[in-house]
Amino acid sequence: MNGFQLTFYTQQSRTYHHQPIGEWLLAQIQTMNIRGATLSTALEGIGHDHRLHSAHFFDLADQPVIVTAIVSETECSQLLLRLRDEQDLRLFYVKTPVEFGAIGF
Repeated sequence: MNGFQLTFYTQQSRTYHHQPIGEWLLAQIQTMNIRGATLSTALEGIGHDHRLHSAHFFDLADQPVIVTAIVSETECSQLLLRLRDEQDLRLFYVKTPVEFGAIGF
């Protein structure tokens, strides 16, 4: 099947509706019945502000967070439209065409 890999980038400290954006985004994806998504944390990254963001032992607030979902073309359009309709949500993403499938399910 053809579709897209949507990868969203944020930080652990960023919140939306009193919830970390990564967790909020996963909940939105789940309510849309999208087949799955993965939340990952990174040790370091350079943000749009050209600053180094990293996870330190005593302070994880600046830790980079990545949410990745593989979606159909329809799911991609619906998810991006839903996110664009949100008030005051600021979120960077990358949309990459992919071929996907499952073996043995």
